[in-house]
Amino acid sequence: MSLERVVTVVPEAGLHARPASKFVETVNEYDSEIQIGTPDGDLAPAGSMLVVTGLGVKSGEEVRLVADGADAEEALDALEAVLSTPESE
Repeated sequence: MSLERVVTVVPEAGLHARPASKFVETVNEYDSEIQIGTPDGDLAPAGSMLVVTGLGVKSGEEVRLVADGADAEEALDALEAVLSTPESE
């Protein structure tokens, strides 16, 4: 089952450094194939730190997540939580 979600990035650093690392770590906890991209751009594998930081997503910008697999919904829920939690928490 393939699911898609658009999420606004909250951490001040955007998808760089610690938030990107936490995001990639979370992606790799799931069996689903997960991709990330800008809302109207191409998708790339979300389990790669180079891909995630290479998007250059800043705080307040949106990313599109697509997950395909048995645990797709749980994966998207967890990734949305990472992206929508300020770093200070």
